[in-house]
Amino acid sequence: MDKKYIFQLEMKVRDYEVDSEGIVNNAIYLHYLEHTRHEFCEWAGLSFRAMHEQGIDPVLNKVEITYKTPLRLGERFVSKLNITRNGARFVFIQDIYNMQGQPVVTSKVSCVATRNGRLTRGDELAEAFKNYL
Repeated sequence: MDKKYIFQLEMKVRDYEVDSEGIVNNAIYLHYLEHTRHEFCEWAGLSFRAMHEQGIDPVLNKVEITYKTPLRLGERFVSKLNITRNGARFVFIQDIYNMQGQPVVTSKVSCVATRNGRLTRGDELAEAFKNYL
């Protein structure tokens, strides 16, 4: 079954992201996923800076990641995203594919929203993401 995505971002592996084996270090994939979420939020009209200035801060509460095939120095790839809501949690289904279409990483990332440091139901985020949920 093909997955559906609402946003995608093409990126390239940089030299400082690979380890001594010449492949992307496992922790770097978390950076790729985070960058994709930030770009999605901005694309949806809600930058992290603007949210923070309003006292709203999305924070991660769970990350599940499965590594499928490694990326190497200079390789281009596509990070894809979809979003759902489960109560107060926003769940991002995020997958990374190499340019041949092979899955590199599959992940499920959950976040919640705080307002002025207190947990909320995330209604402000739900309003901003209503066209994508």
